[in-house]
Amino acid sequence: MLRRRLMFSAALVAAFAGLASVPAAAAGPAVPPGHGVAAATGVNPGTGGSRPGGKTFSSPADRTVVTPGTRSGGTARAQGAQGAQTNPYLAIDLEASTPTAHSIDLTTRVSSEVADLDITIAWGDGSSDKVTASSTGYDRRNTQHTYAAVGSYTVTVTVKDTTNGAEAVNRLDFVTSGSEYTAHAPTRLLDTRAGLGAAQAKVAGRGSVVLKVAGAAKIPAGVTEVVLNVTATNAAGAGHVVVQPDKDGFETGSNLNYAPGQTVANQVIVPVAKDGSVHLINGGWDSVDLIADVTGYFTASVASGYTTLNPVRAVDTREGIGTAKGQVAGYGTFGVDMAGRGGVPKGVTAVALNLTVTNPRAAGHLTAYPSGQAAPSTSSVNFAAGQTVSNAVIVPVGPDGKITIRNGSWDRADVVADVVGYYSTDSRAALVCLGGPYRVLDTRIDSWGRKAGPVPGRTMLPVRFDADTTNSDIDGWVLNTTVTNTKEAGFLSVTADPNTWPDYRNGTAVTPQRPVSSSVNWTAGATVPNLVQTSGGKGGVIDFWNQGWQDIDMIVDLIAWYQTS
Repeated sequence: MLRRRLMFSAALVAAFAGLASVPAAAAGPAVPPGHGVAAATGVNPGTGGSRPGGKTFSSPADRTVVTPGTRSGGTARAQGAQGAQTNPYLAIDLEASTPTAHSIDLTTRVSSEVADLDITIAWGDGSSDKVTASSTGYDRRNTQHTYAAVGSYTVTVTVKDTTNGAEAVNRLDFVTSGSEYTAHAPTRLLDTRAGLGAAQAKVAGRGSVVLKVAGAAKIPAGVTEVVLNVTATNAAGAGHVVVQPDKDGFETGSNLNYAPGQTVANQVIVPVAKDGSVHLINGGWDSVDLIADVTGYFTASVASGYTTLNPVRAVDTREGIGTAKGQVAGYGTFGVDMAGRGGVPKGVTAVALNLTVTNPRAAGHLTAYPSGQAAPSTSSVNFAAGQTVSNAVIVPVGPDGKITIRNGSWDRADVVADVVGYYSTDSRAALVCLGGPYRVLDTRIDSWGRKAGPVPGRTMLPVRFDADTTNSDIDGWVLNTTVTNTKEAGFLSVTADPNTWPDYRNGTAVTPQRPVSSSVNWTAGATVPNLVQTSGGKGGVIDFWNQGWQDIDMIVDLIAWYQTS
């Protein structure tokens, strides 16, 4: 059972109005200056229930090694305590779960005859806890411990029967649920058009591709999650793609939506199965080609943690931010200083960006990669002529603190990039990833207590994700956010709310400032997904801003979170 709660109650916060009118300046189609924003509503998470996810471990009582007391004259036994004459019932049963990224919740069950017991728990990191108990036949206790670093640990529980002189030992192998990031040069792992990583054939409707990740492109065994830029192309009909460790249970949630003939990409962070593979499932009824490029991976070992940032505009070729003013020439490249700018310190290993192309004169793609390297044969954002489209990317940073962005089209285009976080060895937050997309909001239907209905134009919908409003250890949330049923072009901004949920309930919430960053860009009639990494602020409330002028429907799937404890 995880400590935090993510159940949404039926209560709705009272509508509020009077949000400031701010001209839209985000990367997207030109939008007139804002007017008075209509009332926005949000859903209020209640107590009860738990966030999905978490790992469990066990070491049953029959693994107990017992040393009988001096009266028995026996020797150590490896198969239970049945022959320990001085305490024939002495045994230890261990179960553990992962309440947070760095911690263990250990349940110790000791069976014993009536005796005084000294119980020692050695956590495997050099620290231990001790307790003295009097058993009347059974002792059960829960103990929590937080590790300084993610990783694998052996927990050893020793019980000494001080009444009879017997001793029992049981050990449990434990792995933290949190994992840390290792940057990887962008590399293509899968291309069904060319037979790379799978058969040279389109993925059939309702079919899947198994992609072996561990061992490919020097990705190590034991990888827990992988970062992939997944592209769908040559689609015969509309559909969606789900990326997860196994092939079952993909009816709810999605990572990527595509239309007939469209080439569209989205970044995914997905757990890797024990055999080192992931499944890419075509949720549509017609065939489609799938491409996957790796840009990094996570392991339950010390590497780089995450630090979230409020979105900061790092590049805008329309304004000359981060590079020269003017469209990027066809097949042109430019470097961007990342370290030491916009809240990103020096020494980072990678940056999390929302990368947007706008005003392209021809179809093509953008590729973001570390400076000092040749341009890889991968893509970060795919676009058609005249299209404004964005995609989340995690980009390794070169030794000089820079990244390079390449325009893979033969003609000019504008490029915009917002920094939303970074990975470094000094960052504490570790990734806790679910087994697949977990739907938390769908405005088209009644969901989590919220009545069905679109998000009106020029309003924002606050949604609470974290019940801890005083001392939250969640540094960032990973969401797959999809916009659909659009009537005209627009864009969505996703940012942390400055208020707590009680502020909204009590009517004391301050007006959030309208953001200028974009998370999802869309055109009329489009269904557009994008991965969003965002802070929940001090109260765990995330604002979804419809920056367009018409109503939209919105779907939000929880993918993972970054946790400091």
